[in-house]
Amino acid sequence: MALKTYKPTSNGRRQLVTVDRKDIWKGKPEKSLTEGKKRTGGRNNKGRITTRHIGGGHKQRYRVIDWKRDNFGVEGTVLRLEYDPNRTAFIALVEFEGGEKRYIIAPQRMSAGDKVVADEKTDVKPGNAMRLKNMPVGTIIHNIEMKPGKGAQMCRAAGTYGQLVGRDQGYAQIKLTSGELRVVRQECMATVGAVSNPDNMNTNKGKAGRNRWLGKRPTVRGVVMNPVDHPHGGGEGRTSGGRDPVTPWGVPTKGYKTRKNKATDKFIIRRRNAKK
Repeated sequence: MALKTYKPTSNGRRQLVTVDRKDIWKGKPEKSLTEGKKRTGGRNNKGRITTRHIGGGHKQRYRVIDWKRDNFGVEGTVLRLEYDPNRTAFIALVEFEGGEKRYIIAPQRMSAGDKVVADEKTDVKPGNAMRLKNMPVGTIIHNIEMKPGKGAQMCRAAGTYGQLVGRDQGYAQIKLTSGELRVVRQECMATVGAVSNPDNMNTNKGKAGRNRWLGKRPTVRGVVMNPVDHPHGGGEGRTSGGRDPVTPWGVPTKGYKTRKNKATDKFIIRRRNAKK
């Protein structure tokens, strides 16, 4: 997919850069694979805002994605690629032998008419899924499970991928684009290829309204608030905050480590911020 720029016919179009979706399906999604989606506005069951900057936005339906790829040995045909408002990657509608349809995350270089299959061992071709123990070392992968049978949890966003770099004592070693090197059980499933829409990171919304369509409300800097609203607030004239950068609740930010789950440290061989 290429990037698309616009003539500056208005201020909102002057800086606008979008992904060209000429090959993406223009119609509605497969109804049997969608569910209703209720907006929370960032509020919990008590009506209190627990996640800021959420609200408004276009009405959406959730597309049910096949994260497990558990229909082994059944070949499917890609009917079309679709836009999904719930994620940055494109999705592919696949019809399998027997008439069953499923949505999968579309990898790069996939197009309508392609054949895909999930099996214990299959061809190394974008869209095919198999267990890590049967993949050649060096394969570029996405949709990686962290626990066998749980469904994909890693490398699902636009343009992301991992690389299988080795196997040892029942575990597969995976290098992520962040630089992290971690291990997962080699019985876990993964899909060949990198996730579609890698140009998503190079787009420019062009105007505030486009963010509002996506359900994102404005973000206000702490230094322009009053002291009652933020630790950086207050002061005569323009100030820089007067203390280390913190969240509205006083937790340090910009480099402060908040990772709590020590139990999974054993699965990380090299951290993403490790010194080279």
